[in-house]
Amino acid sequence: MTDDVRTPRPSRPWHAAPTAALLWAVAYAAFGLAAALTGTPLFGGVRRLPAALDWGVVALGALAALVCGAVVRYGPRPLLRRLLRVLCGLAAAAAFGLLMDVIALMLGGRVDSWTTAAHHALAAAGALLLAATARPHRDRPPGGAATAPPPPSRAPVRVQRAAWAGTVAFLPYAAMKSYWAWGGTFAGTRKEEMLAVSARNGASEAWLTLQSWGVDATALLAALGVFLLWGLVRPWGQVFPRWVPLLHGRRVPRWLPLTPALLGAATLAPYGVLGLAYCTLATAGVVTVPSGDLDTPADVLLVAWPGMIAFAGYGITLAAAARSYWLRTSPHPTA
Repeated sequence: MTDDVRTPRPSRPWHAAPTAALLWAVAYAAFGLAAALTGTPLFGGVRRLPAALDWGVVALGALAALVCGAVVRYGPRPLLRRLLRVLCGLAAAAAFGLLMDVIALMLGGRVDSWTTAAHHALAAAGALLLAATARPHRDRPPGGAATAPPPPSRAPVRVQRAAWAGTVAFLPYAAMKSYWAWGGTFAGTRKEEMLAVSARNGASEAWLTLQSWGVDATALLAALGVFLLWGLVRPWGQVFPRWVPLLHGRRVPRWLPLTPALLGAATLAPYGVLGLAYCTLATAGVVTVPSGDLDTPADVLLVAWPGMIAFAGYGITLAAAARSYWLRTSPHPTA
């Protein structure tokens, strides 16, 4: 008599990322559907794009739900992971402008559209969840050995050189804005006129007060951005240094520098690159630049060139530094 004993199937580890991504996809599709049915545009800044584009949000959410559902059911197959990477890129593109929303909220207390800002935040969350789902899963070593973060390290020389390039790219922009704040005249515009423009555009009292004191808030943000950039490439970005009270010697949580780095790179790099292309066409006379708050299109270009060089140079190098930081801080199995 043969014992009817079945070999139990190896249990698959439970992973929260695919399930969370599936729930996000359903919520994202529902958000887009509600906006499309009510005629609420989700794309564009001050100039709103047609609400018909909202159906693209519905399609992206529905497709992501199907792919994430398949991952939950069948695991991260190679084809599904490739689809997830594409969907992650589309979600990241839909999140474009989130950094601008955060800056506007911090310094002005409002955004152009709360619905659009919510869409940017929702799309950014989806990009992170889809990226986490697309990552290849590596089971723990036999015996359930834990993982540990690697020791602090510097980025490769080429990445540190890129960080220097990103730092230098910000200097003309910061100098221009600081010169205005100090009372100088640039591009035919004086400090008083810049204060009036800032007030007309809804700048907060804190923003206007700093400008009146000779401190430009965007120059301060540029300095913080450079600080973040070097934290990503130097060891003190992985372990709090001695000059940080109470926390010195402790590990820096990976999400702390990576979240603003990915957000900044996804916003500033495409904005700066497209801006440089537009400035090039405008300088060559192919397109016409509206004068806006300045006197002439030539003055606009005189201001736009330093800004676009800063955003493109910093955004690209920030992406390289964030990738290096991610790789250098990935946990490895302990012995």
